[in-house]
Amino acid sequence: MGQTPSTPPPPDLLAELVEQLKRLPGIGEKGALRLALFLIRSPAELSESLARAIAGARRHTTLCPLCFNLSTGGEPCAICANPGRDPGLLCVVETPADLKALEKSRSYSGRYHILHGTLSPLDEIGPGELKISELLARLEKETFREIILALNPNVKGEATAHYLAGKLRSCGIKVTRIASGVPAGSELEYLDRLTIEQAVKYRREWE
Repeated sequence: MGQTPSTPPPPDLLAELVEQLKRLPGIGEKGALRLALFLIRSPAELSESLARAIAGARRHTTLCPLCFNLSTGGEPCAICANPGRDPGLLCVVETPADLKALEKSRSYSGRYHILHGTLSPLDEIGPGELKISELLARLEKETFREIILALNPNVKGEATAHYLAGKLRSCGIKVTRIASGVPAGSELEYLDRLTIEQAVKYRREWE
């Protein structure tokens, strides 16, 4: 185990660490400084194991070739590989974090498709930047009786949902959306289990 340094590193190294930590989502100036000081004052083993974990996850984590959830080694994720999942239900979500939130609610037992974002013309994110063509391709290979659009109820999520609904209904598949129990402007990954469970349970057909 390394020894805890008695003094912090030169100011320029501390500032560089703070700047790098600020690049993480949800981390501001104060939070980055607090994390930087914690890492500096902690045993070297902590920062080294953290660096190894980050490098390992970055190196070996890939996307599931079926649903685009996080996986390893290019293999189907645990959900896609589970024969107990309902193959006739497909839930479309924005991110892997949304998938985890739905799984935590234990309200859904079908399969998933992750878009990895939402449509945002101002940010130059169109259908080609999302996993939309891959979703449509799945419909040619798999048979679904219902597709649930579980996108976040904000401006970008609603716009993406409307776009997808038009595409999917032209394929003759029942399209539903999660219930309005999800507050407008919220994000699935931050909602409690009961709210998500009720939203999935009382989903309605897309109008």
